[in-house]
Amino acid sequence: INLSTLDDCLPTCDLHFHYRLSRSSIETLMAYTQEGEDPTWEVLLVVHWLAHGLSYTVVSRVFDVPKTTVFDIVHGMCDTLLFHLEKDVQFPTLAQCAEVGNGFQHLANSPAFSHCVGAIDGCHIRIKAPHGPHAAGYLNRKLFYSVQLQAICDSTGKFLDIFVGYPGSVHDTRVLRNSLVFVRDCYPPAGYFIVGDGGYPCLSTPYREARYNAHHARGRCIIERAFGMMKARWRGTFFRALEVDHTFALNVVAVCVMLHNICLTAGDILEHPVPPPPPPPPPVQGDENGGQRFRGQAGSTCVSPRPMSPRTAGS
Repeated sequence: INLSTLDDCLPTCDLHFHYRLSRSSIETLMAYTQEGEDPTWEVLLVVHWLAHGLSYTVVSRVFDVPKTTVFDIVHGMCDTLLFHLEKDVQFPTLAQCAEVGNGFQHLANSPAFSHCVGAIDGCHIRIKAPHGPHAAGYLNRKLFYSVQLQAICDSTGKFLDIFVGYPGSVHDTRVLRNSLVFVRDCYPPAGYFIVGDGGYPCLSTPYREARYNAHHARGRCIIERAFGMMKARWRGTFFRALEVDHTFALNVVAVCVMLHNICLTAGDILEHPVPPPPPPPPPVQGDENGGQRFRGQAGSTCVSPRPMSPRTAGS
């Protein structure tokens, strides 16, 4: 990696504020694009575009290049990065499954999950309303247009497999049954299992015991946290409809998944400021009869007196 070029483009500044990535994550990302003559500013352009969810016009003004150049760089760089997707988004080996299972055992706080090697779930990615006769299929039950992202992650929140592209109106079960991980039955290995919510079919004997369900929920929620971490990092892209064609939106989502895994591997975790604790309440004066008085006041407020009958009023 040509660090001097990166230092020229990124002097000592807060990279998280501008690019949502640390220097080490950007250097790892640049390692995938070394084949180009000078890919540094092109990588920074794409990352800046993802970090802020800007239009091609705005990015062209920021980097002082034509709008068509921004379009070509974004599309070309996404294709280059996705060529290396399998290096960062892949299933663990059989030898690594024991370590993943230990992680889920710790998450679920139960030895019953020592053979769990993944959590599966889906989320909706907002897109602009597509054109054509099939546009209504992308309108999901929450009444916005979306494509679905099905993902499997390990106990650290790192994505192991993704399947993106089905319209938002399609049920999670149908997405699962058409994904390669289900069709090819390539994961999990024999003797291991993955966990999901009620939207997925139970392919083994289900448990109906409340304590098991509580441990199951603790282990499964890591996939929701993984989605949350990815969307929080690229909130400019995911917290509103993607300003690209819905067919290219699939590439954008896959690149963000890849960047999420790169960040976790590099220890690049976004630190959010913790608000100061509220001031302690004033001390309460002890009063043994205070509760009875409050009860009497509340009762007199809620219960109105009964009207007198004519006979009672005249007596």
